[in-house]
Amino acid sequence: MTPTDIIRFTPVMACLVSLVAVLPIVLFGRKPNLREGCTFLAGFIKLGLVLSMLPTILAGNTIEYTIWEIVPNLSIAFRVDSLGMIFALIASSLWIITSLYSIGYMRGLKEHSQTRFYSFFAISLSATIGVAFSANLFTLYLFYEMLSLATFPLVTHHQDKEARTGGRTYLTYLLSTSIGFVLPALIFVFLKTDSNMDFVGDGFLSGHINATEGLILLLLFTFGFAKAGLMPFHSWLPAAMVAPTPVSALLHAVAVVKVGVFCILRVYTGVFGTDFLSNLDLGTIITWIAAFTIIVSSLIALTQDNLKRRLAFSTIGQLSYIILGVALLTPYGLTGSMMHIGMHAFGKITLFFCAGAIFQATGKKYISEMTGIGKQMPLTMIAFFIGSMSVIGLPFAGGFWSKFYLLWGTVNDGQYAMLIILLISSFLNAAYFLPIVFKAFFCQPEEALFDNKVREAHPCSVVALALTAIGSIAFFIYPELIFTLAESATRHFTSF
Repeated sequence: MTPTDIIRFTPVMACLVSLVAVLPIVLFGRKPNLREGCTFLAGFIKLGLVLSMLPTILAGNTIEYTIWEIVPNLSIAFRVDSLGMIFALIASSLWIITSLYSIGYMRGLKEHSQTRFYSFFAISLSATIGVAFSANLFTLYLFYEMLSLATFPLVTHHQDKEARTGGRTYLTYLLSTSIGFVLPALIFVFLKTDSNMDFVGDGFLSGHINATEGLILLLLFTFGFAKAGLMPFHSWLPAAMVAPTPVSALLHAVAVVKVGVFCILRVYTGVFGTDFLSNLDLGTIITWIAAFTIIVSSLIALTQDNLKRRLAFSTIGQLSYIILGVALLTPYGLTGSMMHIGMHAFGKITLFFCAGAIFQATGKKYISEMTGIGKQMPLTMIAFFIGSMSVIGLPFAGGFWSKFYLLWGTVNDGQYAMLIILLISSFLNAAYFLPIVFKAFFCQPEEALFDNKVREAHPCSVVALALTAIGSIAFFIYPELIFTLAESATRHFTSF
């Protein structure tokens, strides 16, 4: 292979490396140190491969490779661009940190079937990178379904009645929507356009469908990619909280939910095109669907005493920020939407790591049982505060920048109703996160529910949550990389 061929093949290698790692993970199943060593080795190789393509993407170029042309105009192909690079960088870097956290969590709680856990974790990351680097709608759909199946054993890891029930809900929602909505829409698009369904900057549907067909297709894709958590197809997400915390972190911050919103971003920009959506005024419908989800999920989050469920409903609202941003069909909205993929990932995974660390150390999972915990677990709760700031959109955490661009996108387009929705949601975010921190650190001595015997969780878990908290702060101080990639993608997608 020539150097050019190697570069073109890099996205395939980035996708396959964690899949190949499954074999040594299984072989070393009885030797935990070697097993986890293989996980880390695969993680660093994957991140290295993604980083090796970054200079090419920053230079304004793309990397393309076709694996198999099944029939004319229907192929499995990879393409790396700015949007895919944002997602791949976040997923590959957080896989390493989540693997570190998993060592502390799984060993600390003496979880069973750890080899199976790490194996399907690796397969899930292969599917995630496959989605990030998909060149066309068909390839995207294949990896989307692969991810649903690969994460099912993770959701049902505990193998008890609650896990099986949550797993059935999880798989039923995701497969029924993707097969019932996305697949028919994909077939219709293929037959209607007779194209290879490659994602292009201005979309490829314009001139092939009318306004009614456009609306139906848009709704089928929007609700069909149910991993995005839009209401009413959101119930799978709280149900999946029966999974171990590393899985919850993977689902809510990196792989599953971000794959959902990423697929919607791809369809809106690369299939429909922002100009076509704007001409048909279809973006307005989606903004109101997203706005409804944002407010209702935030109100439900306020009522949840189970910390992981509160985080789950928070995730549902935050995902709709991303959908609302792209549906604004403005440069600022699109930029903020893509930035929020990364900013929310680091903030939310920190919060889930903290929830798991608290459970490790104390066995507590209800917020009402955590009064005074900050004095015994200060590192965990400081990290929780930083993660909260990012999700709320406060300064000194990365979420500030993505929310700033989303807010400015509404102002710039004169959509003041959406501006009010975003501001109300941010206040609700603060209302369901900040009291947790306040009661953890500033309760009266007689109100504290913990004694001096409580200590921080396993060192691996604490280091992992500290790293993601530091990452959130780093994104606030140095947002240039993610901003540059998002702005480059925005220029490619819009003619404004």
